[in-house]
Amino acid sequence: MTKPAIIMITCDELRRDAIGIYGNKAVATPHLNRLARSSMRYENCYTPSPLCLPARSSIVTGLYPHNSGAYSNFRDCALKPELPNIFNLLKKDGYRTSMFGKCHFVPGLNDTSTPDTTIENDHREKYLALGIDDLALQDGKGSSIWFYDDYSRELEAAGYLDAYRKKQWDKKTYASVFDFPGPSEYHPDIWVANKTCGYLQDHNKEAPLFMWLSFSGPHYPFDPPSEYLDRVDTTQLGPRSFREGEFDDPSRFHHTSYHGPYGIDACNRAKDGACKNFDEDYWTRLRTAYHANIALIDDQIGRVLDLIKQKFGDNALVIFTTDHGEMLGDHGLWGKHACVYEPVWRTPLFVQYPNGELSGQTANEKVSTMDILPTCLKVAGIKTETKFDGQELRELTATGGRTYIFAEAETFAAVTDGVYKYFYARYHGKDFHELLDLNADPGEFINYVNEPSHREILINLQRQLIERYVQDVMP
Repeated sequence: MTKPAIIMITCDELRRDAIGIYGNKAVATPHLNRLARSSMRYENCYTPSPLCLPARSSIVTGLYPHNSGAYSNFRDCALKPELPNIFNLLKKDGYRTSMFGKCHFVPGLNDTSTPDTTIENDHREKYLALGIDDLALQDGKGSSIWFYDDYSRELEAAGYLDAYRKKQWDKKTYASVFDFPGPSEYHPDIWVANKTCGYLQDHNKEAPLFMWLSFSGPHYPFDPPSEYLDRVDTTQLGPRSFREGEFDDPSRFHHTSYHGPYGIDACNRAKDGACKNFDEDYWTRLRTAYHANIALIDDQIGRVLDLIKQKFGDNALVIFTTDHGEMLGDHGLWGKHACVYEPVWRTPLFVQYPNGELSGQTANEKVSTMDILPTCLKVAGIKTETKFDGQELRELTATGGRTYIFAEAETFAAVTDGVYKYFYARYHGKDFHELLDLNADPGEFINYVNEPSHREILINLQRQLIERYVQDVMP
């Protein structure tokens, strides 16, 4: 029998609670719901990092960022091609490897780009060196206006790149919320789906296929074509999870994100660099645009799922997840940098195994998106001596899942047991320590780090974080 096709579908910055199967009523997601119902749903999956590059590199290597060396969006720490990864390991076993959309395994260091130009780079060659056979590159909404990729070249040829670039760079006028300035078929997520569908239609189904469909939405800018805004029922958006005065204490890490003048992604769009200066009309427009982009993506996922079924029947492993989530106005913030709040850290993970295995079931054990690579290898029947931080999902959940989940990126690290979270960061010369308690404070508003009642919990989580890193640097 032919080896199963392996298809991974990811969004960028998608909140778990934005999917209909988790109760979202603001926008319909029938195709994601369909996939979820035919999959094993891993209800407690977490990302190893709330930053795009480290999170994506962990997915493809099965390693924590400190072990892969790809730990930041902002430093020159590109994923090394000599590391075993999902592309070169499957390719070595005879799979045809392909990727459509956002890679971001190389930092988008855009300090040389300007609002009136898009410049050349060597990112495409670096991505191919990882073991990708076929690549249609749309390397993120921001990256595509900073640097030429396959998408921005076509957008320029069609006459829409300049308008898209101007709206993205004009952060004060639009603050990353605007209608896509071109026909819908040129929106990044529709372009990526069109390339994917064309490739699937032409693929020889007798050759084993690994394909990653990587949407750059609903990551900001929040830029759906205007017709998708009508899909959103704004009365069902619900209130933002927010508590007045939460960040008044300067010892809170996101004190400057909220009060200014620096911090989370949104700061340089807000007056005085302070997220508190976004008014409620802005939050409604932003959240509406975000959900509209999800409706667009859901349409495209439906097209792709139909083609997968037509091409491979039940002989396919289909995985859906995201690199991390998005604050979307909760705590008065948007973005994700150094956030270990539930909307960012906890991710959706649906795995549709070949031949209907585990269809319609749920697993409540704690797992990580790092566990995707070992799972793909297991399904493909590939044995390797490579050591991963990730584990095969079915074996992991059968033994109780992960006791502790870790997250990290440049400047910070965090650990959770699923109820308590400890976060440490060094930022602008200051140390920050936070302890969150989901039982006592499900909204994650209160820092319990100095509470005597939580002292033993704090000590244990700090010990777990220290031991996690010590065992990697001093094996």
